[in-house]
Amino acid sequence: MSRAAIDGIVRPKGARNKVLRVLLFFILGLFVLYYLLPLFVMVSTSLKSLDEIRGGSLLSLPRNPNFDAWGKAWQSACVGVRCNGLRPYMWNSVAMVVPAVLISTTLGALNGYALTKWRFRGADTIFALMLFGAFIPFQVVLLPMARTLGLMGLAGSVTGLIFVHTVYGLAFTTLYFRNFFIGVSDGIVQAAKIDGAGFFRIFFHVMLPMAPPAIVVTVIWQFTQIWNDFLFGIAFTVGDSNPVTVALNNIVNTSTGVKEYNVDMAAAILAALPTLLVYIIAGKYFVRGLAAGALKG
Repeated sequence: MSRAAIDGIVRPKGARNKVLRVLLFFILGLFVLYYLLPLFVMVSTSLKSLDEIRGGSLLSLPRNPNFDAWGKAWQSACVGVRCNGLRPYMWNSVAMVVPAVLISTTLGALNGYALTKWRFRGADTIFALMLFGAFIPFQVVLLPMARTLGLMGLAGSVTGLIFVHTVYGLAFTTLYFRNFFIGVSDGIVQAAKIDGAGFFRIFFHVMLPMAPPAIVVTVIWQFTQIWNDFLFGIAFTVGDSNPVTVALNNIVNTSTGVKEYNVDMAAAILAALPTLLVYIIAGKYFVRGLAAGALKG
C-alpha cells in the first residue's frame, strides 16, 4: 500500500479521535459547571447585602462584595446558654473529630492486623459480625447508644460523641485495614517472629510502615463522615456541646423576622470548609490509597 493511501486512512482516524476527545472534555466541562453552580451561588450570595439579594438574581455577581455575613455567621455572641455564631461549635467538632479519627483508625488497624496475621479460632466469624455492623443504619442504634451513654455518664457531652463515633467507625476501619493487610505476605510476619518480634513490635515496626495508603483512606473517610454527621450530634449532645452541623441547622432555622440568606450561605461554607480543605490537600493520596488496594479484598 502506498504512503498516500496509508495517510488517507490514518489521518481521518486521528481527526475523528481528536473530535471525540474534544466532545468528551466539553461534556465533562458541563458536568463540572453543573456541580460547581451551587457553590458559586453560595459564595456569591454570602457576599451580598440583603437588599441586593432581594432585588437581584441568584446568578448575578455581588455589586459591592463584603464579608459582613461571614463575620455574623462566625461570631460567638451568646444569649443565656445559646450561642449564635459557629465559632464555639466549630471547636466542639474539632475536639470530637480528632480523637475519634485517631482512636478508630488505630483500633481498626489493630483489628485488621490481628484478623489477618494472627489468626485464631472464630476470626472469620468475628470479622463477619463486625462487617455486619457497618450496614446497621444510624437510627437503629440511637436508643441503645443513648442508654449506654447514660449509664456511662457521658450523655450530652463531646466525650460521649467521641465514644459513639469511635464505636460506630470500627466496622469501617477494620474492613479497610483487614483488606489491606491480607495482601501483605505472611512470610514477612513469620520472619519477624523468628527474629523474636512480638505482636505489637511487628505491628508498629513492620505492618504500619507498609500501610500509609490504608491509613490515608481511613483517616479521610472517617474525618468526612464524623465532621458531616448530624444525627448523632443532635441526638447525643445538648446546648453548648453541639457540633458545628447542629449549630448550622440552628442558624438556618432561626426565625428573627427577616431571613438572612447571606448569613445562612456563609455559615454553610464555613461549616464545610474543613472537609473541603482535607480533600483539596489530601485528595490525590486518597485516590492513590484506593488504587493501592485499601478497599480491595
